[in-house]
Amino acid sequence: MSTNNITSSNTKSAMTGQGRVVILGAGESGVGAAKLAQAKGFEVFVSDYGVITDKYKAALEKLGVPFESEKHTEELILNAGEVIKSPGIPPTAPIIKKLVAKGISVVSEIEFAKRYTQAKTICITGSNGKSTTSLLTYHILKNAGLNVGLAGNIGQSFAAQVATEDYEYYVLEISSFMLDDMFKFRADIAVLLNITPDHLDRYDYKLENYAASKMRIVQNQTAEDVFIYCADDEESLKAIALIKPIAKAFPFSITKKVELGAYLEETTIHILTEPNNQLTMSISDLALQGKHNIYNSMASGIVSKVLELRNESIRESMGNFKNIEHRLEHVAKISGIDFINDSKATNVNSTWYALESMTSDVVLIMGGVDKGNDYNMLKDLVKSKVKAIVCLGKDNKRIHDAFEDDVEVIVNTFSAEEAAQIAFHLAKRGDTVLLSPACASFDLFKNYEDRGNQFKAAVREL
Repeated sequence: MSTNNITSSNTKSAMTGQGRVVILGAGESGVGAAKLAQAKGFEVFVSDYGVITDKYKAALEKLGVPFESEKHTEELILNAGEVIKSPGIPPTAPIIKKLVAKGISVVSEIEFAKRYTQAKTICITGSNGKSTTSLLTYHILKNAGLNVGLAGNIGQSFAAQVATEDYEYYVLEISSFMLDDMFKFRADIAVLLNITPDHLDRYDYKLENYAASKMRIVQNQTAEDVFIYCADDEESLKAIALIKPIAKAFPFSITKKVELGAYLEETTIHILTEPNNQLTMSISDLALQGKHNIYNSMASGIVSKVLELRNESIRESMGNFKNIEHRLEHVAKISGIDFINDSKATNVNSTWYALESMTSDVVLIMGGVDKGNDYNMLKDLVKSKVKAIVCLGKDNKRIHDAFEDDVEVIVNTFSAEEAAQIAFHLAKRGDTVLLSPACASFDLFKNYEDRGNQFKAAVREL
């Protein structure tokens, strides 16, 4: 079967009307949206400008949904009643411009799916930590016996779960790209972890545009809803001051005491969403260590208290949680050298958090597709902790320019195997080799998972 052809067991000629839903992008969210749209009686067509993987092609064929790969046929798209688009398609894409010009509604899978569920939504966004916090929150809720699903930027498609499951709660990891295509969606509980420069190439290289996108997490919230945010994050506070959310606010901080929310007092976390009902926990008992993970744990803890879960259950889950693959994942200890895979660190702030949590000298592997990075925020940590930088990417000039005065050795490599071998030779017993790229991966790898997996395989060959 040709991947270039429109394919279906029941392909129809172009039809118009509100009953026709076109889905752009045939990844996890797109195929999930097709499943839900079909279940709700829409005529569905899926179009992907790239190559559809065999897994998703088979899923669409099983549904009997017509689709096309490696092209957008305009006469089959511009007649839609509504379009559901992949978060990865920018608003500047020609087909999106034409849809907007015609006044056709273009929404995210999350927006579409929310129309068909009464479940409470816990929506987590932020430049860093949203995957970890989403997984930790899901872990706590599930262990407490709640009927909860996990979706959004992580796991199985939200729309697919709405079509096939009957969850009472959803933990949704929400990216800025998703938020840009969400309009009537309302989060019952919204969590904003932080705002740091990321994806600025999509926002005219203006942090304020990116921040405005993140603040869409509180749009449509009422005074009965909940907004959880970091009181130590300057950019979040600026954005909040502009928007003035009306939901019940619960800040979290490690620098100051808050009346309701979460705060750190010496080595004890205090979490309370109403007076005289407090959860306390030593940071040494948290499964997730490091300053950034205190923030993540506080955010999840506030969600749990808002939902009136038992303190004992929350403590137990926060103490036994296992973090996600490719996020500060310990790979191996070889000749006394620790190897850490933090391939999910695709921006500078994530790498800052990784370095901040290191307690030994570091050989840092970084590089890839630079998204307009400002490396200045890393300079102090690089000076104090990094003995050598191994660049892993096609164009490493900006890394050399940023750190040539701060480290003695900066080496270029062009494969995970080469990077692991050189880092091993530059490190000595007691050091840590840390893959924390601060960049996207698609110059040399399929995605950050591929980069992390190749690194882990290379380490195990040492």
